[in-house]
Amino acid sequence: MAEFDLLRKTELRIEKVFLKNANLNEIAAVVADTLKIERTGVLVTDVQSNTLTIDILKGIVNAYDIVAKRDELFERLSALSGVGITEKTSICSEGMLGWVALNKRKGRLALKRSERISKEILQKLSKRAIVFSTGFEVASGQVKDTNTPTIINRLEAEGYSVTVGPTLKDDEVVIAANLRQTIDDGYGLVITSGGVGAESKDHTIEAVLALDPGAANPYICKYQKGTGRHHKDGVRIAVGEVAGTLIIALPGPNDEVKLSTEVLIEDLRFGSDKHVLAENIADSLRKKLREKMEHLADRESGNKSWST
Repeated sequence: MAEFDLLRKTELRIEKVFLKNANLNEIAAVVADTLKIERTGVLVTDVQSNTLTIDILKGIVNAYDIVAKRDELFERLSALSGVGITEKTSICSEGMLGWVALNKRKGRLALKRSERISKEILQKLSKRAIVFSTGFEVASGQVKDTNTPTIINRLEAEGYSVTVGPTLKDDEVVIAANLRQTIDDGYGLVITSGGVGAESKDHTIEAVLALDPGAANPYICKYQKGTGRHHKDGVRIAVGEVAGTLIIALPGPNDEVKLSTEVLIEDLRFGSDKHVLAENIADSLRKKLREKMEHLADRESGNKSWST
């Protein structure tokens, strides 16, 4: 479906229409039915000097439902009692709604052209990425940020244009605000590292969920909440999507970032949705954690197969 964002240009004017005791509710209903919009989403807001001003109370519409609909709309309006349509009657709008007035041939050409341009723009945006590290240790210089270069080098090898974002403070509001800004700035891919643990200072998962309540956030491991430093019940990652921007929250350890990035790249190639992508990353991290625990158990039991 080709969608138009009306960009707040929601007024549609029908000029040189003659009205006599016309029912404005019927007019609004005809407009809604013709443009395939819910009837509650169309409102006649003004009638003045033979001009009907109609407001479409919907920000996004299906292009195929509005393009080149003038003749059909005029025919249906003229069938209403008290509405007179002549050869001089016209439709105009300052925004995309003006496409209602196109003839069918020009409408089809315009749609094909706009779809091609939209596809090219989306492809470019999908390859535009930004990477954030999180945490006081990194921001203060106590710990070297090895994750950002790791992610950037891998993404650039795949043809992404990558920007280095600032190190984010351990604060849900700050993280969410920065992520929101990247969406507004037109990044197609946003990656964070760190802040996904079970301590009270970890807030990245919550920030992603604040932007996308339906974000996938599978557990890597679980703890008993309240034991030791475990303020939360486990370690999770998150994959959210807002307005076409994919947001990935990865762990902090560099070996886990390397593994996660490889899985991410592979899934992006196949166009996996956020739930599949999140589960694939989480599953790879769970396997790695099990291997670490097995090696640790071997070392502690004195198993000679353990090596450092």
